[in-house]
Amino acid sequence: MYRLTIWFCGAILGLSVAATSAFAGPPSEVVESFHQSLLKVMQTAATTKIQGRYDQLESPIGSTFNLPFMIQIASGAKWRDASDTDKTKLVDAFKRVSVGTYAQRFDGFSGERFETVGEQDGPSGAKLVQTRIVRPNKDAVPITYVMRKFGDEWRIVDVIVSNGISELAVRRSEYNGILNAGGPSELVTKLNQKADAILAGATAAN
Repeated sequence: MYRLTIWFCGAILGLSVAATSAFAGPPSEVVESFHQSLLKVMQTAATTKIQGRYDQLESPIGSTFNLPFMIQIASGAKWRDASDTDKTKLVDAFKRVSVGTYAQRFDGFSGERFETVGEQDGPSGAKLVQTRIVRPNKDAVPITYVMRKFGDEWRIVDVIVSNGISELAVRRSEYNGILNAGGPSELVTKLNQKADAILAGATAAN
C-alpha cells in the first residue's frame, strides 16, 4: 500500500499550482514549524472551542499546505472543465474542510510531542518527511508528509498516515463519485456541508 501511495504522489508531482507565501526553509523545518502550531492549539484546546482552534490553524495550514494544488489533484479530470468561479469555490471549500478537520482532531493535550524521524528523496523531486506523534503510555503514531517545491518554497501536498494510505488518494476516490454525479458545484456544496457539520457538531460538544 505504501508503494502504491508513493506512486500516486509521484504521478501528480509534475503538475504546477502557484502557492501563497510559506515558511522559507528546508522540508523538515517547514513541517516542524507546522507541528509547533498544532502543539500550541492542543495545549490550549481545553479552553478553546473548535472555532477558536480553526482560527488559530487557518493561517499555518494555508501557508504550509498547497491546498489549491491538492484540490486540483483530488478533483481529477473534472478540474480542467470547471469554470474559474467553480475553481475558486472548490479551493475555499476544501480549505474549510481541511482546517476544520485539523481543528476537530487536535482537541486536547496529554503530554504529546512531535518528532521528526527523517527526510528522504521521493519521486519527481519530492521530499518525504517522516515524523511521529509520541504519546505517553501509547504507541507513537507515524505520519509522513509528501512535500514539493513551488518556486523557492517547500509545501506539503499529501499526508501518508500510519496505515500507509495517502489522504489525497482517499479524497480523490471520495470526490470522484460526487463530481461525476453533480459536477464541481455539487462538490462545493458537499464540502461546505461537511465543514459546517464539523464546526457545528464539535461546537455543540464543547
